[in-house]
Order: sequence, then structure tokens, then C-alpha cells
Amino acid sequence: MEPVPLPEPEDRGSLRIDHSVVRKVAQRAADQVPGTAAVQRRVAGVGLGTHGTSVKVSGRDNDVDLSVDLALHYPASVRTVVGDVRGRITDEVQNITSYQVRALEVTVSALLPEIQPRVR
Repeated sequence: MEPVPLPEPEDRGSLRIDHSVVRKVAQRAADQVPGTAAVQRRVAGVGLGTHGTSVKVSGRDNDVDLSVDLALHYPASVRTVVGDVRGRITDEVQNITSYQVRALEVTVSALLPEIQPRVR
């Protein structure tokens, strides 16, 4: 049995990727960069929770603007790690969603020491 040919791309419909998906892709990309750190934050009524990078997404069509807030391990080269984060986020968002990152604002909100294990 022969495969059925697909209609032309412009006749197939449209695809919209929600900003929540773009946010998750950017968060995961940033959290995978060596030197970034998870932060313990108080969660209302629950206690402490560990959270990685937070990302806000705006823009329309295929152009997105990202605002990233993250913590780094101390002593890390802030400039180097942020450069790596920018590159990783831009590449991942463009490769996975085909959206163009128009602007990428990064805020380093904390420098956290690497916690050494008590028992060796």
C-alpha cells in the first residue's frame, strides 16, 4: 500500500505553541547550564520547596521576548554562565518551537554556595 501524499504545508492548517510551553523549554534549558542553581523558596502553607529558573514570556506570532530570573553557584563567573544560559535558551527555544528569541533579559537574583556533603 502506497503512502498517501500530504497536502502542501500552507494547506495543512496552523500551529500555535502556547507561551507556557516556551516558558518550560527556556526554564529547562537554563537549568541544564553548569553553574546555575536551584533556590529553596517558602511555599505558602507547605514549607520549603526547591525551584530552578523562572521565565516570563511575551511577544506574538513567531517572535518571543523572554525575561529570565536565576540563581548561580558561587563562585561562578557570572558573565560566563549568563552567556552560556543565553546561548542555550536561544538555541533550545528556536530548535524546539521554531520561535525566534527577539529579546532575552537575564537577572541573576542570587549567588549560592555549593553545599558540600557532610559525610564522605
